[in-house]
Amino acid sequence: MADASLSRPEGAAEDWTIPQEWDRYTPAEHAMWDRLFARQAAMLPNRAVPEFMAGLDMLRMTTPGVPHFDLLSERLMKATGWQVVAVPGLVPDRVFFEHLANRRFVAGRFIRTPEQIDYLEEPDIFHDVFGHVPLLAHPAFADYMQAYGEGGLRADGLGAIDRLARLYWYTVEFGLIRSGEGLRLYGAGIVSSHGESLFALDDPSPNRLGFDLKRVMRTKYRIDDYQQTYFVIDSFDDLLRHTIENDFAPLYAELADVPDIEIETILPTDTIYTRGTQAYARQKEKEDAH
Repeated sequence: MADASLSRPEGAAEDWTIPQEWDRYTPAEHAMWDRLFARQAAMLPNRAVPEFMAGLDMLRMTTPGVPHFDLLSERLMKATGWQVVAVPGLVPDRVFFEHLANRRFVAGRFIRTPEQIDYLEEPDIFHDVFGHVPLLAHPAFADYMQAYGEGGLRADGLGAIDRLARLYWYTVEFGLIRSGEGLRLYGAGIVSSHGESLFALDDPSPNRLGFDLKRVMRTKYRIDDYQQTYFVIDSFDDLLRHTIENDFAPLYAELADVPDIEIETILPTDTIYTRGTQAYARQKEKEDAH
C-alpha cells in the first residue's frame, strides 16, 4: 500500500485518509465481495493458519456484503487496539509507516470488477480487508505490524526502505508458517488469491525456505506473478521477536555492500522445505519471449 512518489489526492486528509462511504457500495459490489469471500472461505480451512480463520469469525467478516470499517475497527480495538481506515489507494511510504506505528491499517475502499476477479495490479478492498485484517486480531501479529511500522519510520531516515520492504513482502504479503500439520498460509497476498492459495502449498515449482531475517532482506521479489520463493516462519511470536530484538541499523549497514540474491536462488545455508523446480516461472518466461 506504499509508494514514495505519490502526491496527496484532493479530498484526502493530511494523513491521506478518506471516508469509506459504505452506503455508496452498489448491490453488484456487495455481490462481488460475497463471491470472492465464498470462494476463499471454502478453500482456506486446512490451508490458512488457524489464527486467520479465527480472525474472520471474531470480526464477523462472514456477514454478507462489503465490511463496514467502523464496525471492523470497533471489534479490532477491543481485541488488539487496531483500526481500519480508508485511503484512496497506494500511499507514500512514510504515511504508511505512520499509520502502522499507530495501529491503523490503511485499506483501499474500491472493489475489483468481475473482469478482474483473478488478478488486478492495485490492491482492492478484498485484498486489504479479507487478506490483512483477520490476523490483526491476533496479539503477536498485531504487535509485529506495529513494530514493522516503527521500523519503517527508522528505515526511512536511513535510506533502507527497500530492505525493509522485502521483509513485508515475504512475511505480511507472502509468508508461510510451519505447523504440526505441515505448512500453512498467512500472507495476505496468498490468502486473498484463489490461484496462489493453491500454488503456494501444492505446486512443485516454488522454493519454500526457512525464514532468516538477513537472507530475506537480501532477496529480490516479483510483483507480477506467483512467487518463486516463499519463506517459512516458525511462529508469529518468533517473527515478532526478530523484529523487536534486532536493531536494524547495523544490519542495513552490513548489507549495504552485499549483493542481492536472485529470486530463485537456494544458498548452502538455507533451510529447505521444498527445493522448487521453477517450472512455472520458466514456462512463463518462454511464453513472454514469444
